[in-house]
Amino acid sequence: MWFEISVRVVRERVEVVEAVLEELGALAITLEDDADNPVLEPGPGSTPLWPSVHLRGLFDADVARDQISTALHHEAGINRPDLMQWRQVDDQDWTRAWMDRFQPMKFGEHLWIVPTGMQIPFDKRNIEIRLDPGLAFGTGTHPTTALCLEWLDGRTLTDARVVDFGCGSGILGIAAALKGARRVICVDNDPQALEATAVNALRNGVENQIVCQAPADFCETRADIMLANILAGPLIELAPLLRNCARPGGWIVLSGILDDQADQVALAYRDGCIDIKVESNEGWVRLTGRIPP
Repeated sequence: MWFEISVRVVRERVEVVEAVLEELGALAITLEDDADNPVLEPGPGSTPLWPSVHLRGLFDADVARDQISTALHHEAGINRPDLMQWRQVDDQDWTRAWMDRFQPMKFGEHLWIVPTGMQIPFDKRNIEIRLDPGLAFGTGTHPTTALCLEWLDGRTLTDARVVDFGCGSGILGIAAALKGARRVICVDNDPQALEATAVNALRNGVENQIVCQAPADFCETRADIMLANILAGPLIELAPLLRNCARPGGWIVLSGILDDQADQVALAYRDGCIDIKVESNEGWVRLTGRIPP
């Protein structure tokens, strides 16, 4: 059994509060958005915080709670002591508790994401991506990932060359490989994402079809499908590179775009693409277009 303290802290005081909790023996510290202020486009390698942060510290059951409360009041300068709360945290199988939040998910007609230990109804046409939540983005729960997976479900990819730019967990590239793509290049500027992609590719039996690359090593120019589920700013900045990596007649598929950003992103690709189409899901957008033959 443990105890957890939670406090609301302004961004400028987070490091001070973290240091106090660590000094007093915190086993773990968690930071969460306290006021629905999403950070939509952080720079590579940056870890921006929200204006107001919900900070939680986990302690052993025998912790001296009065001592911690006093230290936070005086040393860390907590301005709202009425929002400081303690709760008991019972022992449990944390991995299983985390995994129980996820269930098999279907995209389109036959494409599924299936977490460990779970099954889906049998259908020989089904394609199962075996994937668990992890450090890299992309488990199918976000509308942008769902939009891309639904598009892939409706395509014939046999022997295709595919690029998954900003691959995260590798979910889109693995889906393409399972659908028969001959070569899939997965690109990300985060080494953890490339590691996660390689592990997930091996788990799904498509490791021989997938190549992981950092952006500096990427130079593909013959892709049948170029996928990029990142964010509007990078998509606009990378438009020349991403357009040029697809062959004549190839597809460009973009997501990570908010509804009110769609026109701006489409404008960045209009010179090099035809038949640009927009599909929306819960305030997020997928753009598709083709390179002229």
